Amino acid sequence: MDDKIFETIFCKIESIRQNKDFILIAIDGRCGSGKTTLAAALQERLKCHVVHMDHFFPRMEQRTAERLNEPGGNLDRERFLEEVILPIKAREAFSYCPYIPWEKRMGEAIQIEPCNVIIAEGSYSCHPELFDNYDLRIFLTVSESERLRRIEKRNGKEKLVEFQEKWIPMEEKYFSAFNVENRCDLWFKTG
Repeated sequence: MDDKIFETIFCKIESIRQNKDFILIAIDGRCGSGKTTLAAALQERLKCHVVHMDHFFPRMEQRTAERLNEPGGNLDRERFLEEVILPIKAREAFSYCPYIPWEKRMGEAIQIEPCNVIIAEGSYSCHPELFDNYDLRIFLTVSESERLRRIEKRNGKEKLVEFQEKWIPMEEKYFSAFNVENRCDLWFKTG
């Protein structure tokens, strides 16, 4: 993550924290743009919690053709709202179980204690049903060539094809349908 981008985001967070004792941040953007890297760097600096949207893939019973054809239908936003957003807003400790799609089961519970900053990291975090819950929304993008290079490096050549044929088109449909890039508070190109 570029130091200048990180410092700009950190300064914005600190500015918001001057007026609020608790903030909820969304980091949305294109796969391979650095969302997880940014969230990890902020987590280290702020000593905050990060909730990964990848833990909220739709469960098998939700994976209907109709649901997956919806813009943003590749997120169990109902469960995210109920198990994460509502307890965060109530300033309560909470737990959730990540869905492991390749095993078709829920994983072990992840415990989250209340703290001053919580980050929701991942594509679909700025879905319209979630958008108004955040105090800061960040969008990361990346050039197509760099995105494909990063995905291949991270996931391998075989998975790159799956991203190109399935995941990238689903993300782009969501970004386009809900104008996510332009609605976010901060926007950065990371490569």
